[in-house]
Parts: sequence; C-alpha cells; structure tokens
Amino acid sequence: MRYFYLSFLFVYISSFSQIGGEQVYNFLNVPVSARQASLGGKALTILDDVNQPYWNPSVINQNLDNKISINYINFLGDINYASFSYARFFSKHIGTFYANISVADYGDFLRTNTEGIILGNFKSRDLVFNIGYARNLPWTNLYAGVNLKAINSNIDNYSSLGIATDVSIIYYNHNKPFIITAVLRNYGYQINKYTDVKEKLPMEILLGFSYDLTDIPLRWYITMDNLQKWNVSVENPSDIQNTLNSNTGSSKISFIGNSMRHFIVGAEFFPKGNFNLRLGYNFRRARELRLVERRTFSGLNFGFGLKMGRYKLHYAYSKYHPSSNTSTFSLDINLDSKIR
Repeated sequence: MRYFYLSFLFVYISSFSQIGGEQVYNFLNVPVSARQASLGGKALTILDDVNQPYWNPSVINQNLDNKISINYINFLGDINYASFSYARFFSKHIGTFYANISVADYGDFLRTNTEGIILGNFKSRDLVFNIGYARNLPWTNLYAGVNLKAINSNIDNYSSLGIATDVSIIYYNHNKPFIITAVLRNYGYQINKYTDVKEKLPMEILLGFSYDLTDIPLRWYITMDNLQKWNVSVENPSDIQNTLNSNTGSSKISFIGNSMRHFIVGAEFFPKGNFNLRLGYNFRRARELRLVERRTFSGLNFGFGLKMGRYKLHYAYSKYHPSSNTSTFSLDINLDSKIR
C-alpha cells in the first residue's frame, strides 16, 4: 500500500490539472453505465455494480465475482460509446480482479483540402483497457484499490498512446449506513503524441459519500469532483446581457456559485430491491448549459433498474441541452450457477 499513499501525497503537493477541453482522452470521464449516468455521472460508493470499479477501484469485492456488464450510450452528436466489464474472485489469498474495455466511436468525418473540396472520409476512435484490484487494509474497515489503464486514440492517420492509473481508498462497515471514499482518477502520461505537443490527461481528485436511510428505502449519493482545481467556473454566454450604455456585461460567478459546480448529487429508491428508481443532478452541467430564456432542465438525470433472475436491465436519460440529450443502456449478467 506504500504506492497508494505516496501517489496521493505527490498529487496534492505538486500536480495541476486543466478542466474541460484542455486535456487529451476526455472520453475517460463519460459515464457509460446507465446506473452511473442516472445518478449524475460520478457516484463513487456503489458496491454491488460491476461497472463501478471503472470510477473507483477500491469498491472491487468478492460479491462482484463472475458478473459481467454490457453498456451502450448514444451520446451527443451521434457519438457512440460501448463498454464491457467483468470481475473474478480467485481466492481469499489472491482476491478479486476487475477488467473493463471501453470504446468511443466518433463516426465519419469529411476530409477536405484548404479550399473546402471534399476528398473523402476519415474516422476517429478512442479505446481504453483497464485492470483493477483492491484489498482490505488489515484490522480496519478501509479498502484500497488501483486501476491500470492502457489508452489508445486515433484520428484519421494520427494516433496517440497513453497510460494512466486510478488510486482510491474507501471506508465501509456493513453495520454503518454510510460510505466515504477518496479517488484520484486518470493520473498518467501521454506516451505517443498526435503532433509535437504533449497534452495533459484529465486527472481529477474526487470525494464521495453515500447514506442509506433507515425508515425509507432510499440511498443518497454526494460527490465533489475536480478538487485539484478549485476554480472550475466558466461564464455561460446566456448570462451576458446588454447594459443601458449598450455595453455587454456578464454576472460574476461567486464563491458559492463556483463551489456548487463541484457537486453532483443522486438518489436511488429501493436500492436493494428488484426494481430501482434513480435521480441525479450535476450542478456544473446545469449552470453552464442552461438557457436564460427557457427552462431546459440541463444537468438532470433519471433512470431505472429492473432485475429478472440473473439479468438486470438499466436505463438512464441525461439532460444536456435542448438540442441534444443522451440515453444509456446497460445489461448486467450474473454468470454464477447460484443467483445471489
């Protein structure tokens, strides 16, 4: 576990990460599982979902053994995402390993010359292969995990190769109604560059919390993201208005406004039942994609899960903008002969 503690210390002291559109491999932050998407996109404390280690490796546990999940998302601009997750418990001595492969297909693009003459088409795709592992820290209710990622990106004849790691720790006690976790995601290095410019990976530090209500079948999720860079606020062009002097001005983003942009909240009704209802809200997405003239419900997510024997179907609908929203589908399969 020495690597785990040194990684967290190193990042807090010396690292800096850019936000939104200023890094490479941003597809790593797209929630391709429906359960994750419906809870706001960054829930970190789900212990019974084989897709969850993609976001938080410390949740890898024996109960995920021999479960697979197939996910598909019809993303913005006809972009298609697909992923496959699997976990396997070997023994008490070895523990449980997790694997995931995710692909982003951006479709066909027109190839033109400087005069705008069409010369043909080209494609663009991203891919990541991820292996994860977690262990219980002796004599504690703490669990530490790590993901190792191999990343490949292709744009026409240009390609890039990178490596990254996720490191996390989680506190979980089955006698307590709450779970707390801290995660460092996408800390890595671009090995091969597209051009002569080396770009940063979308590294971020997150804190997550969930709480099960005792008298109501409801679980709350709260996540704070991008803690490595506190000022993540970006002015929304819809907020810019003309003044009496015909000058344009925009409302300044307050400390509270910027703080709220770090929060994602979610709620799951009947979390332990065969049918689940889910609701999530991403404050940053809501504020930066809103329109002043109309209510768009940007940042809102909702979905459901339905268990049928060894199968469980999940669906999520995510509001981004009136011009485009997303639907996410997931199918979980328990391969064990005995259904748990």
